[in-house]
Amino acid sequence: MIKKVLSVLLVIFLLIQFYPRAAKNNNPDTSNDVARVHSVPQGVTNILKTSCYDCHSNQTNYPWYSYIQPVSFWLNDHIVEGKKELNFSEFATYTLARQFRKLEEINGEVKDNEMPLESYSFIHTDSKLSP
Repeated sequence: MIKKVLSVLLVIFLLIQFYPRAAKNNNPDTSNDVARVHSVPQGVTNILKTSCYDCHSNQTNYPWYSYIQPVSFWLNDHIVEGKKELNFSEFATYTLARQFRKLEEINGEVKDNEMPLESYSFIHTDSKLSP
């Protein structure tokens, strides 16, 4: 019985690999990037790129496992939601009030250790922020 269940699960896993993956939305245009339009110190820019840009910019570095279903479903949805909430690549298109509000939110979430997410920092150990 266990063999049959495992066989069915294996077949399902193999079949979903043929399900079309969402297109990766990487746009190298940096003209509206926060670091281009504001005086962001290089150290802060490096931290943003290491700890934030994979989910909150159009410069996502997709890992090898992002091409395996069902991880691809979850990861792509997570990145799309992250970019909806805050996209550093489009920061200059935000109104000044929204930019200020986003910077305040970033400050609060980092202070409260809500960002970067533990699921991200677990795999990307260099993304962990220190006080």
